[in-house]
Amino acid sequence: MTFLAKDKVFSKKWIKDYSFILIGSFILAAGFVYFITPHKIVPGGVYGIAIVVHYLSEGIFSFWPNGIPIGLFGLILNIPLTIAGIKILGPRFGVKTVIGFVLTSVFMDGITYLRPDGNMPLVDDVLLSAVFGAVLIGFGLGLIFKSRATSGGSDIIAMIIAKYTNLQLGKLMIYVDSVIVLLALFAFQDWQIPLYSWVVIYISGRVIDITIEGADYNKALLIVSKKHIEIKHKLLVDLERGGTYLQGEGMFTGEKKQIIYTVVSRREVAILEEFISSIDPDAFITIMDAKEILGEGFQNLNAKVSG
Repeated sequence: MTFLAKDKVFSKKWIKDYSFILIGSFILAAGFVYFITPHKIVPGGVYGIAIVVHYLSEGIFSFWPNGIPIGLFGLILNIPLTIAGIKILGPRFGVKTVIGFVLTSVFMDGITYLRPDGNMPLVDDVLLSAVFGAVLIGFGLGLIFKSRATSGGSDIIAMIIAKYTNLQLGKLMIYVDSVIVLLALFAFQDWQIPLYSWVVIYISGRVIDITIEGADYNKALLIVSKKHIEIKHKLLVDLERGGTYLQGEGMFTGEKKQIIYTVVSRREVAILEEFISSIDPDAFITIMDAKEILGEGFQNLNAKVSG
């Protein structure tokens, strides 16, 4: 069983992590209040369920004429889910996760209460609201995840199901969110809602990845060439880049080959391609997107982990 490491209170890392949670929760809440909730978009999670309940309960309670507050209902769902998660999965949901969803709920209802126009959309264009709301939600969640916290909610449901099945966690999270999206379809009887909701889920997922890993424009290359010495010189001297030799063997000929693995910028890819084509037109090059490069010459691994 994996236990969560405790950070020293008021240390640099502690301050950084809780700053991420505070800022991330506010941005996440703002994305919902200004762009997602007004258009009844339901991007999965407990707040997706809360949006459905909010609109269905409109006019039922005199003290909540506009419906049960979304942040409050999300909090009501998150608390028992977190307790169940701790009992079933163990202590992997720390104080950061609890603070994260509490702050998000408080910010969500607080911003809504302070808005003079309540649930009126900031912009009338639903697609624009879905895209920009997804960016804010993804960025906010990304900051929370960077603090080593989780979003709680539907993630915990997926983890519990994964514990008792052979299904992959990532797929289960998609299934759980999709069920919540379909719940909105039945509740609001509008096909546009699930379509916009899936747009939000996709975009926010991509933004989460970018926030956690960074927007990196470097490319990873595997180069198979008889002129590897010349290519090595080009990398080390002209481009001032490093690389690694990998030992390979041709499947058809059985010939031993030297394979160069290196990481360069997009501009340097073009330079290398032109150079290699001039000395060895038969070279084989594989170019891959590199989401995040950690190590010498790039982002420092220790600095990232230690924060």
